[in-house]
Amino acid sequence: MNATSAPAPHRIATASGLELVADRYGSWTERPPVLLLHGGGQTRHSWGGTAEHLAVRGYEAWTLDLRGHGDSGWSPDGDYTIEAMVEDLDAVCAEIGRAPVLVGASMGGIVGLVSEGSLRPGRMRALVLVDIATQMEEQGVDRIVSFMSAAPEGFASLDDAADAIETYRPNRPRPSSLEGLKKNLRRGEDGRWRWHWDPAFLSGKSRDERRDPGALGDAARSVRVPTLLVRGRMSDMLSLQGVEIFRQQCPHARFVDIADAGHMVVGDRNDAFTDAVVEFMDDLVEDEEMAG
Repeated sequence: MNATSAPAPHRIATASGLELVADRYGSWTERPPVLLLHGGGQTRHSWGGTAEHLAVRGYEAWTLDLRGHGDSGWSPDGDYTIEAMVEDLDAVCAEIGRAPVLVGASMGGIVGLVSEGSLRPGRMRALVLVDIATQMEEQGVDRIVSFMSAAPEGFASLDDAADAIETYRPNRPRPSSLEGLKKNLRRGEDGRWRWHWDPAFLSGKSRDERRDPGALGDAARSVRVPTLLVRGRMSDMLSLQGVEIFRQQCPHARFVDIADAGHMVVGDRNDAFTDAVVEFMDDLVEDEEMAG
């Protein structure tokens, strides 16, 4: 498959029996592959523009629906802990066949940080954290949780879902077509549209564990691979103080602050975000070539 072709879907069976769904953009090259992990409540489709651009630049890019999200399976016992998601990556990395650079937004970044810093050190070639670090702003966390839990009965129409998104992200223009929303929603037998994730994902145990600053700080201090932290300058989730704390914990990390972007950096300024990731990847390749 060439870089401009449609992504190739992959169904990946995990050790726990869940089936995960991933899209592969581009094909094998000598450059490191990239694995992109979405945030809580999102799907692999949030990375489409970035993954396509990476493929054009010669990087094999994989976008994954984490367990309980998108087209991936739901945990029968409601296990959405970071540990379970890190274990899922065993099968994903085996499918990719070599160590990837992990790019993780929000929850996906936490999965990458805990994987590389605590549970599977050395499995990743590098780490990119997108508007997430070890200290989270409660206001931002609460706003996301409120949005995700606000419509348990779903929406009567795509327009209603678009209204909810517009309220949550008032600075983003409403799309002229709502067809893209269908990738983030599932239609039930009752005809109503619901977000494409398992409601059990918001259970208290899993939610609290995903924002434990002590455990995340320990993980950050143990990360040894090249690391990039990308923040949306208008973020209500990651403050500059939070950035400084992370850079003390992980002093080799690079940092990029994206103007005119909030917590949803990838959607707010996909051009600037993708440029930052490509520059980091290109520098990584150059450094590895110089090292021999």
